[in-house]
Amino acid sequence: MKIKKAVITAAARGTRLYPVGDTVQKAMLPLADSDGVHKPIIQIIAEEAFSSGIEEICLICAPGDEVRYVLAFETLKSNLEKAFGGAQWANQQAAKISHLLAHLRFIVQEETRGYGHAVWCAKYFVGEDPFLLLLSDHLYQSNQIATCATQLISLAEAEDCAVSAVNPTPEHLISQYGTLRGHHIGGQTGVFEIEKIIEKPSLSTAELELLTPGMRSGHYLCFFGMHVLTAGIFDILEQSIAKAKEGVDIPLTTAQQQLAKQQKYLAKIIDGRRFNLGNHFGLLEAQIAFGLKSPQANELLASIVNQLAENQRRG
Repeated sequence: MKIKKAVITAAARGTRLYPVGDTVQKAMLPLADSDGVHKPIIQIIAEEAFSSGIEEICLICAPGDEVRYVLAFETLKSNLEKAFGGAQWANQQAAKISHLLAHLRFIVQEETRGYGHAVWCAKYFVGEDPFLLLLSDHLYQSNQIATCATQLISLAEAEDCAVSAVNPTPEHLISQYGTLRGHHIGGQTGVFEIEKIIEKPSLSTAELELLTPGMRSGHYLCFFGMHVLTAGIFDILEQSIAKAKEGVDIPLTTAQQQLAKQQKYLAKIIDGRRFNLGNHFGLLEAQIAFGLKSPQANELLASIVNQLAENQRRG
């Protein structure tokens, strides 16, 4: 199978980023990318998707946000073209924004009913195709030439099945993530067939139900924040929505567990880092990591060292 479509969920208001999340969509917050150019977070996410072979992106957003996104990007593009005297880098960035707008679709999540419901909203955009699922508040940095999304997509296309990105996570953190048990696929490094998934389990539950043979002691396989899913997930989600009481959140992990029972579903340890921008210092951590990969890395490193030295001097 070929993965040509991506879905990015961005309907949440970002309450953990208060007060900025109340006035600006968190996905439009600026961050200096590894090329040294400041960009909205959603553009960095989209560029990784495009570089991994994605051709169409659907953004699940809150009511009214679709207009705000388009206006913000059109304004940014216009400013790049007018304010920098035709500089090559500005023209290149303007062209990237034009490409993004031309291949970006919006679907409004009319009511906030959880992650699974947000994904279900993309049903008609996806159709019968497999798709890459991303979060609007997660950024990734690969440890190899292939991006994190490329690592995931390559395995999904080769194995012709759904694949979720995972990373080994210390036991004291698993209550923050969807956590799974699987068995290792022989001949493939860091690839597991999924057996069971539990959303944010307690340690006692994980010890009883989620130990994966071969994992380092005290570590579990936790979701990394990106998935390749098949269209079969939508029928499962639709059944959950039909059974749920009005207003009840629809989780995605429950549907993923059902998908693993119905068809081949793998997990792959991704060679890279994830930055959850919703965490208290998530934006700062991501900016430092991306900055240290940028042309301004030496300048940033010197600034960090000077700040640490000053803090040490002051005691």
